[in-house]
Amino acid sequence: MSFLLSLDDDKVIGQGQHVNNMAAEDIVKHSVHTLVFRSLKRTHDMFLHDHTFPVARDLTSDKLRIQCKIRDEYNAVKDVPINKESTVPFSNEEIKTTEFGNDENDKQTVVLGVHPYPSIPGTSLNEQNAVKSQQPSPATIQHILKTLPPSKTQIEGNKQSSSISDIRKHALLSGGSERLTGPSKSLVPAEKMSSNAIVQKRALTMPKPDWHAPWKLMRVISGHTGWVRSVAVEPANKWFATGSADRTIKIWDLASGRLKLSLTGHISTVRGLVVSPRHPYLFSCGEDKQVKCWDLEYNKVIRHYHGHLSAVHDISLHPTIDVLVTCGRDSTARVWDMRTKACIHTFAGHTNTVAVVRTQAAEPQVITGSHDCTIRLWDLAAGKTKATLTNHKKSIRAMTLHPTQYAFASASPDNIKQWKFPDGNFLQNLPGHNSIINCMTVNSDNVLVTGGDNGTMYFWDWKTGYNFQRFQATVQPGSLDSEAGVFAMTFDQSQSRLITCEADKTVKIYKEDDSATEESHPINWRPEIVKRKRY
Repeated sequence: MSFLLSLDDDKVIGQGQHVNNMAAEDIVKHSVHTLVFRSLKRTHDMFLHDHTFPVARDLTSDKLRIQCKIRDEYNAVKDVPINKESTVPFSNEEIKTTEFGNDENDKQTVVLGVHPYPSIPGTSLNEQNAVKSQQPSPATIQHILKTLPPSKTQIEGNKQSSSISDIRKHALLSGGSERLTGPSKSLVPAEKMSSNAIVQKRALTMPKPDWHAPWKLMRVISGHTGWVRSVAVEPANKWFATGSADRTIKIWDLASGRLKLSLTGHISTVRGLVVSPRHPYLFSCGEDKQVKCWDLEYNKVIRHYHGHLSAVHDISLHPTIDVLVTCGRDSTARVWDMRTKACIHTFAGHTNTVAVVRTQAAEPQVITGSHDCTIRLWDLAAGKTKATLTNHKKSIRAMTLHPTQYAFASASPDNIKQWKFPDGNFLQNLPGHNSIINCMTVNSDNVLVTGGDNGTMYFWDWKTGYNFQRFQATVQPGSLDSEAGVFAMTFDQSQSRLITCEADKTVKIYKEDDSATEESHPINWRPEIVKRKRY
């Protein structure tokens, strides 16, 4: 039995191989060209068949539909003549009978014109209770002449008499039944008519920007041996710290510009610095993936925050809670508990380097900008994105929060944009700074400053977006012209000094020109096309 089964199995297998060989022969018979055209024909038959074409229009049905529409919607007014001398579209013939079609049921009486409606409920309007319009009496005309508002020519002294057609028009539009039979007591006063008149809207104009004194270079501080990439000012406004590509953090006296201290510990460029207003701590981050907490009483590192997988580009300290937010090249922003060093949240959502992060006490508490051309507003409690802003077309390297307004600005090579919290509503564009913008900051006087990779600095009026000053930062002697780049900037606590970190290894301090006045340095401003703000 097993032998027979094996024979049958061999027969079945042999038949299967024969069928496969035949199928293979069928496939080989046709070339690829033939198979492609077969597929094209099947596709053509499926998608371009007659059943996909629009149905041919039936002219009789279209005509009936138009006739029904005219009857239902325009039957009452389709035969009304237009009187050019009057705004009321009817003639002295008040009652008119119109017919539609050949059916007697379609015949109906339409009463046109000014008439008092029947006061009895259920009373239909017909030819008997309709009132025909009459011409105003001479007494009514004389009364209306006194109440007509003066025209522009009358105001200028060229008085012209009103035409009879204007008087009749005013009489018919004044309202009330007495206007047609005799002197009216309810004539529309001139004040009401002027208030109801259509007022032409004035074209909106851009508001004039506030005057700001021009800024000038005050001091140049040398001491770093590499690009200066970060800066932070102490809350008491006595000193400020800078981080550089020479792997050091230097503390400078703000008043004199003298070096007070150098902190070493990072093994790569220091990209971010922030000083705590509630603790004697200085936080730093760098391209060595490290986030450090420095105790300023002992000038040494007391905590490390480990977790970033690549270079850390920016750091921000929450103003009210003891948490720290960092972001970097690993496309994430991480929230750290300042004391326990635990990573509370990892904000993952960006698809490229997260270059800048900002925190605030109000919602949204964390804002990040990335090289993937998006800005994300994060819910700190839930650890999720609240909104994603995709208006920018190029990478975002700088952001700043306004110190008094509930708004912020972001910078990209395509444009500088202003946004309004909490939803990130777009306010306006600030075009013109055609460079890779590495940094930006704004003070309480509504002076917005942006620094470019080519050493250009632009000063803007925050309210109107007017660029009132721009200049090219000069490199220190001995440096190349290509080293004119601004990497970081911030205002001091008094908002009167601007500190910039530049590629020529110097720190520059700018201040307003005290001798400048609005007369000596006028605003060269002209109204432009309106920039509409969406609040």
